[in-house]
Amino acid sequence: MITNTQKELAQRAMEYALKNGCQAARLSLYNNSNTSFEVRNMKIDNLQQASENGLSIQLFVDGRFGSISTNRLNKKELEGFIKNGIESTRYLAEDKARILPDTSLYYKGGSPDLQLYDNKFSTIQPDDKVALVMKVCDEIMDKDKRVISASSSYSDGDSFSYCITSNGFEGEASGSYYTLVGEASIKGEGDARPSSYWYETSLFYDELIKDGIGKKALARALQKLGQNKVASAKMPMIVDFMSAGQLLSPVMSAISGSSIQQKNSFLLDKLQQKVFNEKMTLIDEPHLIKSSGARYFDGEGIATQKRNVFDAGVLNMYFIDTYNANKLNRPVTISSPSILTMPGGAKNAEGLAESLEKGILVTGFNGGNCNPTTGDFSYGIEGFLIENGKRTQPVSEMNITGNMLTLWSNLIEIGNDARLSSSRRIPSLLFDQVDFSGI
Repeated sequence: MITNTQKELAQRAMEYALKNGCQAARLSLYNNSNTSFEVRNMKIDNLQQASENGLSIQLFVDGRFGSISTNRLNKKELEGFIKNGIESTRYLAEDKARILPDTSLYYKGGSPDLQLYDNKFSTIQPDDKVALVMKVCDEIMDKDKRVISASSSYSDGDSFSYCITSNGFEGEASGSYYTLVGEASIKGEGDARPSSYWYETSLFYDELIKDGIGKKALARALQKLGQNKVASAKMPMIVDFMSAGQLLSPVMSAISGSSIQQKNSFLLDKLQQKVFNEKMTLIDEPHLIKSSGARYFDGEGIATQKRNVFDAGVLNMYFIDTYNANKLNRPVTISSPSILTMPGGAKNAEGLAESLEKGILVTGFNGGNCNPTTGDFSYGIEGFLIENGKRTQPVSEMNITGNMLTLWSNLIEIGNDARLSSSRRIPSLLFDQVDFSGI
């Protein structure tokens, strides 16, 4: 954690910067640690442990902006470091858009604890962590004669931060996480080597799902046996909850302040317009207790709030920080989303499939890209052919092509199976009229 002594050091560093040429400054103090174990075929393959603590300072000097950081937190050394940083910043080009936020936008404190840190974090023993990752691997190893390799990993981490600005912001944050992953590779037909994975993650050790991870990874790999292409067609597409967030990524990039400022967005000048199907409602909910991504303020200290990013297909906002707001002559919103949610429907991916005479359930994307300016995309996919509501054939080596504006305008149903352990709680999604290229 950040001690009072460290906070006092940070405050003195801020005072020193202001007395030696800075007109404004933002200072962040941080402590982080993480551990990871990787096991392959029941043998430990890799072990990593790391911890760091340091201080970063953003310097606003004579209309210029510089950012420096160090892990040497000795008062005397800090003073020389800051003084050199100020002198170096004076050599940079002037950029008057670089200023601290308006103080009215800052988080003022006083809200309930978001409960993001596990107080048991430091008590979890290495032997317990190794036992967990071995158990995941054991759920795959030798459980089917076609298994080629079984791997698993465990990782955890904690973080503490303390941020102050010269115009009055002060805030602290802390968090922890635990993740377990299993991956199975099996022998398929000919040279085919299907593989798949499953993972569980939690902010709290006692709430981490520890059983069945390897079994699910193996089951997902076995489902891929006999993968092949099917005929090219325009068909409905279900994207399962493990992959749906990847389709959302180009949309979120397109509404970032930097993309708008650089005019590198297919959603440029689309505010308050209906750009997607009315089924598309996306909400940023930053204050969900015990949830990954929850926070009361962003990296600038600006207070977060619940926001409807898209409302029934209408684009309500861009994510704009202070710098890009000044460049665009627009109001500041927030630098980035916290927890993205979609109001869920009544069905999971299998339920969505039951309504289809023919379509494809996508369970993974294999490469591809999206043009950020036009929204045109091409992605490799794998998954299953759906016929009369049932999976009939594993598919791979196929592509989907189209445009993001058209794709999201063809969103026709939303599932109910979002992973609540993720900061992107995007359930399975059903799209109509998607171009699939196969044979």
